[in-house]
Amino acid sequence: MNTSINKKDINAKELTGMIGDYIRSHMSECKKSAFRMENYIKHSDLNAGGNNYTRTMPIPKIFDYRTIEHFSEIVSETYGIFEKVIEAYLKDPEYRKLFPFSKELEELILLPTGYKEAVPVCRIDIFYNEENGQFKFCEFNTDGTSAMNENKVLDDILYMNNAWTAFEHEVNAGRFELVDSWIDALLETYHSVEGAKEKPYVAIMDFLDKAYLREFFVFERHFRAKGIEAEVCDIRHLTYENGKLLSPTGHVIDVVYRRAVTSDIMKDYDRVQPFIQAVKEGNVCLIGAFKTQIIHHKAINQVLVHPMTKVILTPEENQFIEEHLPKTFELDKIGEGGLLSKVYEDKDDWIIKPVDSYAAKGVYAGVDYSHSEWKRIVDGCFGQNYILQEYCRPYLTENIYFGKKPYEFQLYSNLTGLYTYNGKFQGVYSRMSDGGIISTQYNEKTVATRYINKEESEDETL
Repeated sequence: MNTSINKKDINAKELTGMIGDYIRSHMSECKKSAFRMENYIKHSDLNAGGNNYTRTMPIPKIFDYRTIEHFSEIVSETYGIFEKVIEAYLKDPEYRKLFPFSKELEELILLPTGYKEAVPVCRIDIFYNEENGQFKFCEFNTDGTSAMNENKVLDDILYMNNAWTAFEHEVNAGRFELVDSWIDALLETYHSVEGAKEKPYVAIMDFLDKAYLREFFVFERHFRAKGIEAEVCDIRHLTYENGKLLSPTGHVIDVVYRRAVTSDIMKDYDRVQPFIQAVKEGNVCLIGAFKTQIIHHKAINQVLVHPMTKVILTPEENQFIEEHLPKTFELDKIGEGGLLSKVYEDKDDWIIKPVDSYAAKGVYAGVDYSHSEWKRIVDGCFGQNYILQEYCRPYLTENIYFGKKPYEFQLYSNLTGLYTYNGKFQGVYSRMSDGGIISTQYNEKTVATRYINKEESEDETL
């Protein structure tokens, strides 16, 4: 098969199609290639133990440079809105009432951070239509934003993918670096704090029995490679003495890279008091601070369209929210407006989510269930702090999974995660699913992401 192409004529969609055609013509070789990648993953940092390892597919996500520029614009617009909402929360007691936070959490949110970044790290997950550039928000991840190393490893092993190597020399394809760039962004934020040390001691902190531990140790190694001492710590195993927060090994912690999500901290509040006291007394730099919960909590979906928010946003920002934020309701209140019968009947149009969760725990999409199952699930979630949201049908692309027979092409739903470091777009996390929910614990496949550099896509438009 002649794979020679003219660089000036290719775009991302064409390249993706050519890779698919190559796989169809070389099924046996591509199956062996897929098995090599799977075997590598099983023995890599992407295996969390046993059968819990990253599943991938041979057709990577490939974007034209104009699309990457659009992603950057989406991040810039969204982050600017985040900053205004957080500022309003910090300044206006009435605005705070829009969020269902406890007094203990509100106190933590209002603490000064010592740096200007509202949300040092987040991943803005969107349903993006690659044909026309339209999109809808899925969710905003701040606490515990992860999978940077997953991206790295999947990109690193693309050389094992014969369907990719057949074409990689014909295109000038870029990749995203998400591990060292995050460490650089974290250190930049920390060094803006008064009294910051040139080389701080960093604690990578979570409830380690819930953590993506292998990625934590990757970050630990990369910090140390930059000459920065770092330690993976369980948030419950710290001590606080004489104004110093101490790690389990006895080191004084200067800066915390927080991966523990706020909801878990508040549930275990009494057991993490050394950490809490150090933060309250300003004796450790916390990245990210508790004010990130304003964006992470599902209440943000309703707050963004509240009249009090509309006043602080520009007309253009309000239009942006109107166009891209799925309609959201408190599940317990939908019976008041007669919406409940429509939710039962038009199940494919709806998804329900806990107000404060992560990793798609407790999330249900109507498209995945029969009418009777859906009604039972909805009824069971009343009184359980759930929201109801319009279901955004994801953009579908073709791929093939060699981890399960029969080996055949099918359409997969796409979810695009936009990594945001200190308010700037840094990279893309690409996930696919053959179901209504795209989540690691259910049916997710993660693929490498590449983009065609500007000189090869300068004629492309969204």
